[in-house]
Amino acid sequence: MRPLRDAQLGAFTFFASALPHDVCGSNGLPLTPNSIKILGRFQLLKTISHPRLCQYVDISRGKHERLVVVTEHYESSLNDFQKQVQTVSPERVLQIAYEALEGLEFMNKHGMVHRALNAQNVLMDGKGKVKLAKFGLYYMTDHGADVDFPIGYPSYLAPEVIAQGSVHPSDPSQGENPLPSGPKTDVWSLGVLLFELCAVSSLKPPCLDLMNDYLIELSVRSCIDDIVTVLAEEHGCLDAIRVSLKSIISHCLLHWSAKTTLRPTPAELLVDPVFEGVSCLYAPFQQPVGLFSSSLRCAHLELPEDISQLCKDDDEEYLGERAIDEVYHLWCLAGGDLEKELTNKEIIQSKPPVCTLPNFLLEDGESFGQGRDRSFLLDDTTVTLSLCQLKNRLKDVAGEAYYPLLEDEQSSLSQSNSSNELSCTVTLPLIIRERDTEYQLIRIILFDRLLKAYPYKKNLVWKEARVDIPPLIRGLAWAALLGVEGDIQAKYDSIDKDTPIPTDRQIEVDIPRCHQYDELLSSPQGHRKFRRVLKAWVVSHPDLVYWQGLDSLCAPFLWLNFNNEPLAYACMSAFIPKYLYNFFLKDNSHVIQEYLTVFSQMIAFHDPELSNHLNEIGFIPDLYAIPWFLTMFTHVFPLHKIFHLWDTLLLGNSSFPFCIGVAILQQLRDRLLANGFNECILLFSDLPEIDIERCVRESINLFCWTPKSATYRQHAQPPKAQGDSSTNGFGKAANYYSSDYQDMPKTDLSREPLALSDLKAEVSPRISAEDLIDLCELSVGGQTKRSKASKPKILAVDIRSIEDFGRGHISGSISIPYSTAFSPDGELVQCPATGTLQSFRGRVIVVINCFDSIRVIFRSSTDLHSKSYGNHGLFNQTGVQFVFPH
Repeated sequence: MRPLRDAQLGAFTFFASALPHDVCGSNGLPLTPNSIKILGRFQLLKTISHPRLCQYVDISRGKHERLVVVTEHYESSLNDFQKQVQTVSPERVLQIAYEALEGLEFMNKHGMVHRALNAQNVLMDGKGKVKLAKFGLYYMTDHGADVDFPIGYPSYLAPEVIAQGSVHPSDPSQGENPLPSGPKTDVWSLGVLLFELCAVSSLKPPCLDLMNDYLIELSVRSCIDDIVTVLAEEHGCLDAIRVSLKSIISHCLLHWSAKTTLRPTPAELLVDPVFEGVSCLYAPFQQPVGLFSSSLRCAHLELPEDISQLCKDDDEEYLGERAIDEVYHLWCLAGGDLEKELTNKEIIQSKPPVCTLPNFLLEDGESFGQGRDRSFLLDDTTVTLSLCQLKNRLKDVAGEAYYPLLEDEQSSLSQSNSSNELSCTVTLPLIIRERDTEYQLIRIILFDRLLKAYPYKKNLVWKEARVDIPPLIRGLAWAALLGVEGDIQAKYDSIDKDTPIPTDRQIEVDIPRCHQYDELLSSPQGHRKFRRVLKAWVVSHPDLVYWQGLDSLCAPFLWLNFNNEPLAYACMSAFIPKYLYNFFLKDNSHVIQEYLTVFSQMIAFHDPELSNHLNEIGFIPDLYAIPWFLTMFTHVFPLHKIFHLWDTLLLGNSSFPFCIGVAILQQLRDRLLANGFNECILLFSDLPEIDIERCVRESINLFCWTPKSATYRQHAQPPKAQGDSSTNGFGKAANYYSSDYQDMPKTDLSREPLALSDLKAEVSPRISAEDLIDLCELSVGGQTKRSKASKPKILAVDIRSIEDFGRGHISGSISIPYSTAFSPDGELVQCPATGTLQSFRGRVIVVINCFDSIRVIFRSSTDLHSKSYGNHGLFNQTGVQFVFPH
């Protein structure tokens, strides 16, 4: 969106038509409320940005089908201009006409018609330029079908619109519905506006009051000729100006009858010769290049000849240089309340419940009760939202914060603002940071600059995303983290999304059940976009198939990029190979079974007590975890929790979801340990409230503790090239978290794939020799990097024979030959080494049988019990990898 500059934020409200409560649609579901339909259509209006149109910002849905629309606003209108200016020069009239036609033409290119033009809705900015307001009301209400009031003002409506009458477009008793108004309707309204402007300027009131009489009783062309002649004589330019004004107004008001074929469209009027002297004053509008495009984003950037012009004055209004949607977002964070603002201006009037009783009709026909509440009709008053509270909140933010330096070695946040309070905000919980006005301003500005430099500043985007991601620009930030690049629009357009395919039926069934608590996704527009994005993915991936759950996976990307289907599709297409590689094969059983087995081993590694209990009662991951991983938890959690969860998930590699799953189980640990199989099934059928911030925090800790090769999967995504920034999601502090084993050359982690049956037979994970070296904090040459004061992280237990141990072993490992530690039936035999094992409770124990493959490890605080070894068969002499739980 364009900067706020001298504009203001305005809000107006209206009611959508109420639907009967006892009526269902053809699918048996309740009808979608009209307010939801309007909310879905409104989203497109936020993308319509033109210098001659007031920018739409947001819409909110209240009680009783009330809708409040936020838009760019200016206090001055054409009506005020007529009252303030005694005479209007003909040149100025032509300029106003040309500017209004520019806005109308741009609307028409996007399939929209104003239909509500009047002098109050033609606003003028500080430079006197035309800004058309409320241009989306006709579109968002489905040509007036979703509201109980007509769209437009009778004095300005075209004859063909008046001839249709007040038939409601959705009224089934009216036969054929009237056709929606076209671009020529607005041309008539503009002609009336120009006619008024000329009449007021030349004849003065009370001619304005008699305008309708002129249009009815006199010949239009004769009236226009007389008025324009008087106007031209006053300015001494009888010939040229008289002819130009008469021509343009006459064209606009063609044809006086309901036949409008001769009336031109805005696009045709703009190229009319009468505007030759005006059009040269206006540069052609160029649509800004998007972040993901084949065009150069900097192609039209120019530096001024005097570089000092870039320097800002001390009195510069920095907030005015931010985008309108940013300012509104900060206004809300600073305590802005739309309904409160409208209530203070008496636009919204609350009434006691007793005054809102319905109207009763008695047996004798007498009516008793309330009449129609006029507050449910349209009040087109636009209330200006005061920015004083926001500016007061941001008064201590230094000017440098609006232009942060990206090349500084130190933290961008600390350089942006010297306030101690702001620096301390980073340590607060995420939900508090997201509601802090000053903090969000700094983060939004920083991410905005980084994303504009994407992909050049890709590494800095990753660095800042580790702190947090501002909700306002989460969609673009996710796309950058997923590595989306190129002309995504062209690729999306090239996919056939219209030809019927067998999957269509399943998609139609799934969409009405996917996150329908959300107003945006439950709207008809949301369903339509859902269908297009899902179908595009299915068609463009012929080797994969649609599985139930793909719709839930698509939901976060669609919600964040509701007005950018290509970006939603591109993000989804980049996300699935990274985290769900081959999950959507036609036969994906081997992929999912391997995934669940590795997850089971992760539970055993991080919490053996819980793992033993779940295995004893038969509550295996197959019973509860498939929806978790197939949808990456989107089927389990609402969207607002998914956003926070995925902010961290996208920084990790494909093994991070295992840690999320373990973190969820640990939050439910006490209840799981205390319950049996049936109780656990009931517990997961209605999952209790999960603290997402705690889940994210514990997931990171678990991942930092997990050796890279412990989560090796045969069916994971093939290795990528080295140097991928996605391998540095959590910085250098996370030793194992800092790189993805799948992004390493195969020689880095020497893990060999196991058959699925063999993998299932093992309770705990294996690791590579390279990971063992990392765990022991040893270099390849055997020199320790561990400080003398620190304790060893692991205990290496070598179960080979004493002879093999003597020929060579890892420094610091202890020898416990299998034959001396266990009886023939698998029971642990008390030996001197038992005390050593007891002292390592809570640490990692690695059991080694041969150096080419190693078996890990458990980390727990439970005591050693000989029974636990024998019952689970964790030691055997036939395998080459073993695990020693504790």
